[in-house]
Amino acid sequence: MVRINLLPHREQKRQARQRQFVSLAIGLAILGIGTIGLGHILIAAQIDNQNGRNKLLTTEIAKLDEQIKEIDRLRDQTQALLARKQVVDRTEAVHLLDQLVRQLPDGVYLKSVKQNGTRVTLVGYAQSNARVSTLMRNVESSPWLSSPDLVEIRSVALDKQKVNEFTLAMQVKRAAPALGAGQAPAPPGKAPPAKAPAGKAASGPADGAKS
Repeated sequence: MVRINLLPHREQKRQARQRQFVSLAIGLAILGIGTIGLGHILIAAQIDNQNGRNKLLTTEIAKLDEQIKEIDRLRDQTQALLARKQVVDRTEAVHLLDQLVRQLPDGVYLKSVKQNGTRVTLVGYAQSNARVSTLMRNVESSPWLSSPDLVEIRSVALDKQKVNEFTLAMQVKRAAPALGAGQAPAPPGKAPPAKAPAGKAASGPADGAKS
């Protein structure tokens, strides 16, 4: 006996395919939305990370700018200090040479003058030990020199004459000496006159020839 299926199977298959298509489309849409959302989250995280790095770079650049300004300020101060130091060194050299001329007694001749910081070393010749002692006393009374220290003294022959070769160290006073009552300040770049030792007038320009 032949069985005939009279149910609308084609319609059922078509509806089943439609349901499968709709389910697949919904799944793909959900998957696409999820992918887009995940991509958006990743991109937003990267943007936030880059913004943080940019903010950090901006902060560090601002710090470097401040450091550069500080370096420039320190460089300007250094240049100003160096300029002042050069002026002080030139003034100090003037005072030193002036005092050597003023305090050098008769019978003493300088061979060399060497300065290292505030320490000055003189090498010269004296006709006698008493002349060296007089020089040391003059240095002690000088307003710009102090602490005379006789390093060495020996008898040598110079131009067929016996003289005393000496090495004398002393200190240069960096600060200007205090002025006494009724004493006027010295002109810029010029030391105040030193007191002449007892029994000896202050050396004049002729003494400069000895050095």
